[in-house]
Amino acid sequence: MDLLRWLKDPAAHFPPQIDGDLVVDGVCAVFIARKWGVAQPTASRHLKLLTDAGLIVATRKKGWVFYRRDEQACAALKFDLEKSL
Repeated sequence: MDLLRWLKDPAAHFPPQIDGDLVVDGVCAVFIARKWGVAQPTASRHLKLLTDAGLIVATRKKGWVFYRRDEQACAALKFDLEKSL
């Protein structure tokens, strides 16, 4: 999935943020929606699904929500997928 690839190296895929560090805090949902080319409610729905699945972590800061990868969960998913092939 593109988002998980983008979040692996957020500085390469998203612009600098004022209220949160791209690596430490994650990427603002607004930037993710723009990069996906979708409306914010659509992005929020997909981000919630990925958060509920445990692949990304949401952090609230100064009225914004930032998302970053859960590296352990992504590694476990990759391992499971490779094992099933």
